[in-house]
Amino acid sequence: MTPFAKKSRRSFLKDSLLATAAVAAGSFAIVPRHVLGGTLADGSRVIAPSDKLNIAAVGCGGKADFNIQQAYNTGTDNIVALCDVDDRQAKKYRAKFTNAPYFQDYRELFDKAAKTFDAVIVSTPDHMHAPIAMAAMQLGKHVYVEKPLTHDIYEARMLTEAARKYKVVTQMGNQGSSGDATRIIETAIQDGIIGHVHTIQCWTNRPVWPSGVQSPKDRGESQPIPPGVNWPLWLGTAPTRPYHEAYMPFRWRGYWDFGTGALGDMGCHFMDVPFRAMKLNYPTSVECSVGSVYADFFKEAFFDDSCPPSASIHLTFPSNDKKVKEINFSWFDGGIRPPLPEGVAYDDLFRSDDGGMLFIGTKGMLTGGLFGNEPKLLLSDKTLPAPKTPLVDGKTDGHQQQWVKACKQGHGAYTSSPFEQAGPLTETVLMGNLATRSYMVREGDKFTGRKKLLWDGPAMKITNYDYANRFVRRAYNGGYSL
Repeated sequence: MTPFAKKSRRSFLKDSLLATAAVAAGSFAIVPRHVLGGTLADGSRVIAPSDKLNIAAVGCGGKADFNIQQAYNTGTDNIVALCDVDDRQAKKYRAKFTNAPYFQDYRELFDKAAKTFDAVIVSTPDHMHAPIAMAAMQLGKHVYVEKPLTHDIYEARMLTEAARKYKVVTQMGNQGSSGDATRIIETAIQDGIIGHVHTIQCWTNRPVWPSGVQSPKDRGESQPIPPGVNWPLWLGTAPTRPYHEAYMPFRWRGYWDFGTGALGDMGCHFMDVPFRAMKLNYPTSVECSVGSVYADFFKEAFFDDSCPPSASIHLTFPSNDKKVKEINFSWFDGGIRPPLPEGVAYDDLFRSDDGGMLFIGTKGMLTGGLFGNEPKLLLSDKTLPAPKTPLVDGKTDGHQQQWVKACKQGHGAYTSSPFEQAGPLTETVLMGNLATRSYMVREGDKFTGRKKLLWDGPAMKITNYDYANRFVRRAYNGGYSL
């Protein structure tokens, strides 16, 4: 049905039937069960077409595979249109949803089929999230966008404002925000179980794809474009470059024109937990160090097209706690881990290759894995509290269906990661990338960006190193815009 934000089609059908009955003055009609839905004698439920959300999917492979599957939910909702710039990625769902029109260009999808869908799932490389999501919201469509919400800080701010303006239901694809562990940790921190928190650390083994490498573009290499791939559409907002299989699928994450590196891949999963538990706002500063790459003996290589192999990033936030001056938040990737606190067993902290998180307070510590899973108090005899925030049906696997159900309720319905939450989180994650890219800036033989960068959050501006501001908002290629 379209649109769910207004009067439902089912209500319209019921009202129409009642009106018809009144006019008929005694005549009646038998309406098939599949029209109005309900429960059958055997207890099974028939879902009326009017109770189903009509969804368009932009991106059909990779993470989109799971997003589409969960949103469709074995038929409780409809996938009514498909879009992918790569026919190979779309093959599975084109065969499954044979009545759904298929497009390679999302703009054509929106122009020709917008009246057929209520909501859009965006599961593309990072550099195309913002223009697609913005165009969908401008049409009044609810949107689910994979993490990170955007490629640039500016884009995240614009999507956050657009969601508010167009009054649509939104969700970012950081499914951990629908997990129980996130809610347990949030409650524990806000209840002061470990006292006044002053330090947060997150770490991951990502990247698990080539990073810190010379790109095919910089090597002057290209390959024939495979049949079914619309390479100019795949490039989208990015500068033109020749096709090479090194970029797609998935490995685009390691190249700045398309992806956002280890931080973009995992930051929205790990950093989301402390961001909401501590009710953080804009950071005031960021600094970092980045893993070096050597092409030969004492010959450092600089591959500016690709994300670094590892980094440690340190953000400072204003504290909401009068007992704590500021919050120190550190991120480590590429296998780098924080130091083991005194008195803590190694296996209690570093329990997973994916990574983890650590909150350090005045009365103890709290650690968790990916999504905050398996939260555990360290150096404390207290127990973790029950979560205060309502749990989500299906937990992390229910993230997409939570959004679907909220779409049916309309603007204002609760989702775990609406853009008002996901946008500021994404801005914070991308601050780390701004720092790492500034760290590698060279002017002659000097690295001018290797300093603590001071951030004016409301103005979206680095105040002590103007060169860094080019990483806040990139120029779009190909005629795209927000």
